[in-house]
Amino acid sequence: MDLQVKQQTIQTLIRNLSSVSDQTRIAALCELRLLTKNDPLIRPIIIQQDEGAAISLLSETLYSPSRLAQENAAATLLNLSISCKEQLISTRGFLDSIAYCLSDHRNQPPAVVQSAAATIYSLSVEENFRSIIGGKREIVYSLIDIVGFKDSPSRSIKDGLKALFGLSLYPLNRPLLVEFGALDALFGIVVRDGRVGVIEDATAVIAQIANCAESIQAFRKVSGIRVLVDLLNPETGWSSRTKENAVSGLLNLVKIGGEEVGKEIRSVGLGLIFDGLGEVVDCGSDKGKKRAQDLIKILEDGFSLSLKDDNFSGSGSDLYYHPSLDTSNSYSY
Repeated sequence: MDLQVKQQTIQTLIRNLSSVSDQTRIAALCELRLLTKNDPLIRPIIIQQDEGAAISLLSETLYSPSRLAQENAAATLLNLSISCKEQLISTRGFLDSIAYCLSDHRNQPPAVVQSAAATIYSLSVEENFRSIIGGKREIVYSLIDIVGFKDSPSRSIKDGLKALFGLSLYPLNRPLLVEFGALDALFGIVVRDGRVGVIEDATAVIAQIANCAESIQAFRKVSGIRVLVDLLNPETGWSSRTKENAVSGLLNLVKIGGEEVGKEIRSVGLGLIFDGLGEVVDCGSDKGKKRAQDLIKILEDGFSLSLKDDNFSGSGSDLYYHPSLDTSNSYSY
């Protein structure tokens, strides 16, 4: 399909999105979904047509009573978000429609909720967009509710966790996550869910949230330090990624809470924590090894190790493991 044919096709499809015929609208939505999935080069063409009318029409369709229309519109917006992030987030009403899908997740088709959460994850690749999305408090609250709701489908939980991770990379979003009870939901997943991938994603978000002052009391309320220490126990058999996330979380807590938190970790660990940290030092990634070594030094020597030391590697912004923020191949529906 050459460029001129593509443009004519897209013009027709966008025009059909405004048709009074349900059948015509849904046929256009299905075609747009397939085109945006299979042809990345067509995504900018869709955005450029009629001054971006497609984004507004697709966003409005998310409120449709038609399940099929919603699913195709949500998937198309997700596909567009891979290549046209700025155009989406700058379109009036777009984030409100995503917030609607997420907030009503218990009644919405799972595929719609999953596409909406995945779209937030895709947009969070851009550092400047994390604060904008965090400003939509309904989105943040709803993502937490999705991952904490025991009847959420597994895919919805995983997409929600990845979206929360992307948002947690912005430091000022972390207190909001604490305020909305993210740690209750996340540690609930860790305690009750045995799926390796889910635990890895949950602990990646936990480690990020640990890097804010508001997290200290919230961790205490959910026995978070004890849970992270338990994840390091060599006998539990957790993945190396999960263990390295636990190390990063504990290290970030110490960085924020100082020697008082160091004492809590020693008390909870009962000396066994050094076995787990030693395993990470022996078998972990380079970053994981360094952070485990830093935590060992703090726990052995007290807080004599300055957290401002150039050799200290406790940055919470580049955890060893997190869901890949390269969405080019991760999502295309």
